[in-house]
Amino acid sequence: MHCDFMETGYTGLLAIGDPHLEGRVPGFRKDDYPVRILEKLRWCLDYAREENLLPVILGDLFHLPRSNPNWLLVSVMRLFDREIPGIYGNHDVHENSLTTDDSIRVIAESGNLVLLDGDRTYPAMIGGRRVIIGGTPWGQRLPREFIHTEADGTNDVRPLVIWLAHHDTIMPGYEEQGRIHVREIPGVDLVINGHIHRHLGEVQKGATRWIVPGNISRRSRSDAARRHEPAALRVDIDASGASCGHVTVPHQPFENVFHEAVEQEAEAEPGSAFVAGLTELQARRTQTGEGLSLFLEQNLDQFDADVAEEIRQLAKEVIQDE
Repeated sequence: MHCDFMETGYTGLLAIGDPHLEGRVPGFRKDDYPVRILEKLRWCLDYAREENLLPVILGDLFHLPRSNPNWLLVSVMRLFDREIPGIYGNHDVHENSLTTDDSIRVIAESGNLVLLDGDRTYPAMIGGRRVIIGGTPWGQRLPREFIHTEADGTNDVRPLVIWLAHHDTIMPGYEEQGRIHVREIPGVDLVINGHIHRHLGEVQKGATRWIVPGNISRRSRSDAARRHEPAALRVDIDASGASCGHVTVPHQPFENVFHEAVEQEAEAEPGSAFVAGLTELQARRTQTGEGLSLFLEQNLDQFDADVAEEIRQLAKEVIQDE
């Protein structure tokens, strides 16, 4: 693959993981999530501008693929005031692949979001180095290799290749949930993977370095979210290669962001999970059906498998139609 490298003036990248923009308040949060998450995205873009970094999106720009309020789409268009490469995630698409009705497609068509895939890369001069930014969105296979050919053969230093992904990668601390083994991808120097909401560190496979930086916010009330520090990944680039470091995104303490779980006395009594779930539903009427989902998770094991699955499907339809 031959590329024309455009001069950008940037000295590196800022990888922004899984914003999950939404017009509703999710996951037992007690703040104004739609406003807070936009502020976090704005902070990242401002930081990138101040530090002369090219922002890139690791997928799941939106939490819902469609039906996002117009004010949210307009706000994103205003924030994306320069070319920003990125990929789409599973939450960005309604049919497991991109369609014209998906909100992220609207943002891309408006001008500055450059969606990457196996056929479209972003070649640029960054930090005085030729860099190719590629990407594999949700639902597509990661490349077996990446081959770049020079037009004139006069430059002996091959481009630095950075690949964006949105996959369930198996990393230390995520072995049980992950499905895709990390591996060397010949021709790719660095893979930055979104999708997983907590920082999982780095793994070196041959000449390919894998990093899972986590996302810039905390959506759910969970132990993993309590431990997670919202951050973006800074990638500084020079002639020697790429060096990476985390940049903490300003955030409030977990206790200030999420409602505490409703405590129930006599938890050991029969039916206590059912009563606790009803109490949580009554106390925390979440906009996104989080309370209902938790209630079902606690109580469906008392039903036959077929009945439990039918209830799950009905609940899923109700929550999606909200």
